[in-house]
Amino acid sequence: MPGDRRHAGRRPRLVVFTRVYPNAAQPNLGLFVRERMRRVAEHLDLVVVAPAPWFPFQGLLGRLRPHSRPSLPRYEEQDGIVVYHPRFFCFPGVLKWTDGFFLALGSFWLMRRLRRDFRFELIDAHFVYPDGVAARWLARWLRCPYTITLRGSLVRFAGSALHRRQINRAMSAAARVFSVADSLRQDAIAWGQAPGHVQVVGNGADLRRFHPEDRAGARQRLGLPQEGRFLVSVGGLTERKGFHRVIATLPELLRTQPDLHLVIAGGATPEGNNEAELRQQVKGLGLDGRVWFLGQVSPEDLRFVYSAGDVFVLATRFEGWANVFLEASACALPIVTTRVGGNAEVVNSDQVGIVVPYGDHDALRDALLEALERQWDREAILAHARANAWETRIPELVAAFEQIAAADTATAPGTARSG
Repeated sequence: MPGDRRHAGRRPRLVVFTRVYPNAAQPNLGLFVRERMRRVAEHLDLVVVAPAPWFPFQGLLGRLRPHSRPSLPRYEEQDGIVVYHPRFFCFPGVLKWTDGFFLALGSFWLMRRLRRDFRFELIDAHFVYPDGVAARWLARWLRCPYTITLRGSLVRFAGSALHRRQINRAMSAAARVFSVADSLRQDAIAWGQAPGHVQVVGNGADLRRFHPEDRAGARQRLGLPQEGRFLVSVGGLTERKGFHRVIATLPELLRTQPDLHLVIAGGATPEGNNEAELRQQVKGLGLDGRVWFLGQVSPEDLRFVYSAGDVFVLATRFEGWANVFLEASACALPIVTTRVGGNAEVVNSDQVGIVVPYGDHDALRDALLEALERQWDREAILAHARANAWETRIPELVAAFEQIAAADTATAPGTARSG
């Protein structure tokens, strides 16, 4: 137990509770959570509990879907932060309305020990389901307040009464609901949450890690041709990210941009892996030598991917607040993306990029052509990244955690806030 991490004074102690966090087997999973919370750790004491799903026939499942449930260590340390990976029972693909309760149950004994030894005062859950629902159970059992950060769509749960009831109760009983985008906040309000209960705290740009590199050097480093124009896209290889939509525009774009290439950086995720389908699409459209699959790229090297390109594109079906947009901006790259989730909140100016309707092939193609031909003000793009640096986000978040912990201590230390 990390009891020796306590400090003098009244720094609140947090448990960050999320299934989506980088680990030894999935180093790029949930980087946006780690980037946010490791900065919070500079001000408050915290540990991370990142549970891993388990099922009795996990070995068979691994052969069918090798990237869905990799074996994780029980304990890690990342940048001086302790990370635990307790197991929780999880049916693969069915009975998903039970995930919240089983997630809480599988984490309970570890959380009880942390409550005793680390003496945390607040549970900070990321994603409303199942993590936020599990946090409600744990806070009730352990008698402490909790927060939830909305990072994904509420809409996808709207048709399930079992999910919706659990989610509404979890949001209502939380000490605070944070949202990475105002679009998600509006969804929560539409579900009945009070406007003052949901606070927007967006993700930020890491300006120490992401900055422009020499284009020729970046292309050489990645093994790309020196000549030509390059579209760049970054994300897990799943249908949701829309790489197939970008590939579908290339035959038309090549008529006026004969030196055009597309670079895709990303690999398999727990959502799936459609690389085989994408490669088949490339072959079917006669685009061999025009589309480059770089595979999984480490966060330390991603700036070379952005710097190698002329335009960043993400034709995604949904995002909460995609950090790739701020990363691209920090590398002075203009953006083309779809008007879904919080995308228009990040790409909030025509000086930064172009936002098009989701699913509109012609609009996507025309926006990419415009972006390739426009003379962009790179300094304005960099200024956008600087205005959205992590340093502008963390003080607001830390102040909220301190306020919640202080209010809980002042009223009745250890009493439940979960109803």
